[in-house]
Amino acid sequence: MKLATKLAGLLAGAMLATGLAGAAMAQSKVVVITPYLAQPGTQFYVEGFSAAAQSNGWDLNVIDTAGDVAAVISRLEDAVNQNVDAIVINVDPAQVEAGLEVARDAGIPVVGMDSGTSPYLATNVTSNGYAMAVETSVYVADRIGGTGNVVMFVFDAFPPVQIRGVIADAVFGNYPDIAVLDRVTPDVSDGGIADSRAKMEAILAANPEPGSIAAVWAAWDQPALGALQAIEDAGRDNEGIVIVGIDANPQARDAIAAGGNFEASVAQDFVGIGNKTAEMVARLLAGETVKENVVYVPTMLITAANAAQ
Repeated sequence: MKLATKLAGLLAGAMLATGLAGAAMAQSKVVVITPYLAQPGTQFYVEGFSAAAQSNGWDLNVIDTAGDVAAVISRLEDAVNQNVDAIVINVDPAQVEAGLEVARDAGIPVVGMDSGTSPYLATNVTSNGYAMAVETSVYVADRIGGTGNVVMFVFDAFPPVQIRGVIADAVFGNYPDIAVLDRVTPDVSDGGIADSRAKMEAILAANPEPGSIAAVWAAWDQPALGALQAIEDAGRDNEGIVIVGIDANPQARDAIAAGGNFEASVAQDFVGIGNKTAEMVARLLAGETVKENVVYVPTMLITAANAAQ
């Protein structure tokens, strides 16, 4: 009887410990910090991550610094002071190292969600920017027959986008009869469409002759959409100016499906990136060491042939 009582007590204790462990896991505190929540791609990342966080029972907090990269540092410090279990960032890690160092010293793992590689990050989940830039810039070069002036929209302040511009530069530089007419960095505080449109309007005004602009290559869809608006408003959409972007967000897909100047983009699996990021966080919370510095999620070229899919 005493043995049975003792076993029952041990079993009850084990069940209690298991329940407490499960509760502790369910209550893992995770924070996502980004200055880019105005961007559709980031919204989809967060959507995918949030769904996975809910499934895992995490206490999730999403912080948007509304374009203020420097503010990410103080938000990282706040997260450390709040004793979170893991942090996810969507920002250039090189610009927020002071905050990442605080997280490292506190033993809190940080995962990049379409961020950049850094010794301060456990891993970075993203699309292959090199491959996307090659695919879209070669598409442009082929469509214009290797000849003509190209306008590029870039954003060197964010590593995943900076990579795309560097690769596109290299591709266009390999064609002796392609000239980069302008390399534009738009203001992205409102998402990037409005300022890209204004800058494209100025470029069109400075180059009024039909055929003076052969193509627009944009490192993401917002500038491509702004350029499309400017070209259409200027009545120059019949000149055959080829526009490409990267991301294939819904507005871009609609423009591509319409069969106008916006011809192609590369679809990133944004929700998949968010889900995969959550998978990496779950592995880290479970005490696993993640060996991959970068985890790539597959992409797909979108044209009028498959834009509606």
